[in-house]
Amino acid sequence: MTSANANVSAAPRRRASRIFLVLLGVLFLAAITILIGIGRWLVVEDPLEKAQAIAVLSGRLPIRAIEAAKLYRAGYAPEVWLTRSAEPGEALQAMGIPYVGEDFYNFRVLIHEGVPVDAIHVLQPSILNTANEMTSIAAALAEKKGKTVIIVTTKAHTRRVHTLWNKLADRRGRAIVRAATTDPFQPGRWWSTTSDALDVLREVLGLLNAWAGLPLHAAN
Repeated sequence: MTSANANVSAAPRRRASRIFLVLLGVLFLAAITILIGIGRWLVVEDPLEKAQAIAVLSGRLPIRAIEAAKLYRAGYAPEVWLTRSAEPGEALQAMGIPYVGEDFYNFRVLIHEGVPVDAIHVLQPSILNTANEMTSIAAALAEKKGKTVIIVTTKAHTRRVHTLWNKLADRRGRAIVRAATTDPFQPGRWWSTTSDALDVLREVLGLLNAWAGLPLHAAN
């Protein structure tokens, strides 16, 4: 084969290599853009309006309860609802170790922040995860014959709360999802701290599970 023929046959390969490198670069830039923006994408809040109750999701003591108290004092709802986590209380009870749950402390945070005792209600039954909380809050809303509930959580958790409410509970009322204003999560720099990075990972995995129809359940 002459050198001219060799150059001609090599040209398509060089062109294909350049195309492959360009596509690889585009995919890399797209992946970086998605990773940078995923923190902001996770945060989805609704405009505030008056509701039947303000529900505080389990976790992140005391900032969620403090936010709920602020909304209560602003007159957005006449009641504040707390969920009761089943664990680690059940495991400790089986060992004969007394345990006061997170709802105990949330209750006291609410009182400290000016919410009257008779306006605070702990929902039953106990919950294991956010999906359980959505069904528990929806059932309480239906029992009260209410139409709207304000759900207080933290920033990175808001999109998953929306997703689970729409999947499990939206036929029993509407949820206004709000994040605690004192939540330190940084949507635009979530990779800069371990806690924020873990939040993003947890929420992405939780959303994948929700979109797949909740095949993964919390262990009893």
